[in-house]
Amino acid sequence: MYLVDTNILIYHFDGSIPAPSKDKLNSIFRKHFTVSVITGMEFLGFRGHTSDSFKKADRFLSFAKVIGIEEAIVAKVIEILRSSAIKLPDAVIAATALIYDLILVTRNSNDFSGCGVSCFNPFDTTCCNEPLTP
Repeated sequence: MYLVDTNILIYHFDGSIPAPSKDKLNSIFRKHFTVSVITGMEFLGFRGHTSDSFKKADRFLSFAKVIGIEEAIVAKVIEILRSSAIKLPDAVIAATALIYDLILVTRNSNDFSGCGVSCFNPFDTTCCNEPLTP
């Protein structure tokens, strides 16, 4: 199972996902489209949206399973913040991935280093031990 980060949604919408990763990512969207509530807020609040792209983004997110900020996630966020120099939104996303045992799909895997999160970076197929087959 996967947790999709905001940057991947933005890259998907602007068509800049690398060709070798498109099938894998489309498979994730079809079968395991899960996001943190933080990702939903960041994606819909993206200032680069036109009114049309906002409507498309909102519809696209309606197909995702959105995980809210639960007590276990809050406790994990606090643990992460106390042990690393990570921004609060990223700590919530990392905690969500850890609590739900999800692989984080992100281009910014370095932002999550030291948190114990497994990542799949569609832009760097050598960063993770995650196969590209859908």
